Amino acid sequence: MRIAFIGLGVMGKPMVRNLLKHGNEVWVYHHRPENMALVTKDGAKAGTSNGDIIIKAEVVIMMLPNSPQVEDVVMGKGGVLENAKPGTVVIDMSSIAPASSQKVCKACAEKGIGMLDAPVSGGEPKAIDGTLAIMVGGEKALYDKYKDLLLQMGSAATYCGPIGAGNTTKLANQIIVALNIAAVAEAFTMVKKAGVEPSLVFEAIKGGLAGSTVMNAKVPMMIADDYKPGFRIDLHMKDLNNALDTGHSFGSPLPLTAQVQEMFEVLHSNGCGSDDHSGLAKYYAMLSGTKIAD
Repeated sequence: MRIAFIGLGVMGKPMVRNLLKHGNEVWVYHHRPENMALVTKDGAKAGTSNGDIIIKAEVVIMMLPNSPQVEDVVMGKGGVLENAKPGTVVIDMSSIAPASSQKVCKACAEKGIGMLDAPVSGGEPKAIDGTLAIMVGGEKALYDKYKDLLLQMGSAATYCGPIGAGNTTKLANQIIVALNIAAVAEAFTMVKKAGVEPSLVFEAIKGGLAGSTVMNAKVPMMIADDYKPGFRIDLHMKDLNNALDTGHSFGSPLPLTAQVQEMFEVLHSNGCGSDDHSGLAKYYAMLSGTKIAD
């Protein structure tokens, strides 16, 4: 399949490599040539602009930071609406506001272009090994047609409903992950303050009801004081902002989400925005004077 892939960040590059491994012809463009070079050496083809690669493509896949970037690539100058042939399908794998997905899909439909919103969970490690969890919204027939393509990048591609449902599902995921990390950081800070060894507590409780994928992934990072980003605080802040906006638009209260967002804001203001979101432990260190890793 001939694919235009737009968005060569931490997640996009390994996703391109997995598409190449399955024999697809993948075209890329990035304003930084060095970003393109990281995937053209693996077989991707370099274009001269977004429009240049879009016009060649059967499928346009986007992995971009937020709603404004997606709307610009689709509806802006030199974007999808100007260059894609009727019958092209856009698969937006960015994590954006559901309302933005619906807006972009409507604009695409007017030009005879199909669209799925298909955000992912799993971070860079699962992008690298092709085991992302993919949440898909859009027409069921389009999902059925492109599910196998999505599974070249993930271990699961689950249909969630009409356009925007993928991103609504992703926002629910991000709320749960954020609150889970905060709870883990709070609990293990208490453990440390009480003079108990965090690694022993981790071994004792990880197999019980408190155990979770988040605990298994993030507690070792907190114990090691290693906050190299798999998913940056600033990006999780973006997702929680979208969650709060979406919740407010439907009258759904999100008090715990708002509280964790404030914690992220404190960390961002203290220069920690590029840390992994497990860096919520630093917030508790600021309050308690104790690091889990001490």
